[in-house]
Amino acid sequence: MSLHESSDAHIYISSDIHSTYENFKQRFHPLRVVGFVRDVFKLEDAKAVVAESYISESQTKYIIFGGVSFTNEAQNSLLKVLEEPPKNIKFIILSPTKSNLLPTVRSRLPIVTGKVTHAFESVDINLARIDYNEVFNFLKSNTRVPKEEAKLLVEALYKRATQEQKLILSASQLDNFDTAYRLLNLNSRPQSVLALILMGFVHAD
Repeated sequence: MSLHESSDAHIYISSDIHSTYENFKQRFHPLRVVGFVRDVFKLEDAKAVVAESYISESQTKYIIFGGVSFTNEAQNSLLKVLEEPPKNIKFIILSPTKSNLLPTVRSRLPIVTGKVTHAFESVDINLARIDYNEVFNFLKSNTRVPKEEAKLLVEALYKRATQEQKLILSASQLDNFDTAYRLLNLNSRPQSVLALILMGFVHAD
């Protein structure tokens, strides 16, 4: 299903949530579209969504909200309004990955997959035998990776290690992946986060 076929309430998966929001605004014109699209979608954003949803409308109003990441607190505060939306209100949630969203949120709306960057679904790097030169080249090739795609790249590295190369990760390597997600949510530099993960494999020997 494409963006142009998606007019009902749903969750829309897209690597570039900001440009997707702009596309939806054009798609639904002249109907009213109100957006709350953030890098990190927090509780105060969720409260703004709820408040906007209870402003009565005589015709359909789309409330489009989303983030590169979401706090659990924000998502939990939206469950009731997603379950029972006010009259003439349709919600569209934007996220780069389904895994960003709690199962309770995913269960309330159908999921539509839009434009997702596939370059990071797999990474061509041998984590079992990586050396400093390969780390340098990898970081150099991803110097300008935007923050919203960095989490996808971290996921690709994890998939490469555990599924494709079937490596048994040490406690410190697993901790590095967990730390990487937290750092990205705090807007740390993607290169520093990637270096943390890769250096954990260099020192594994």
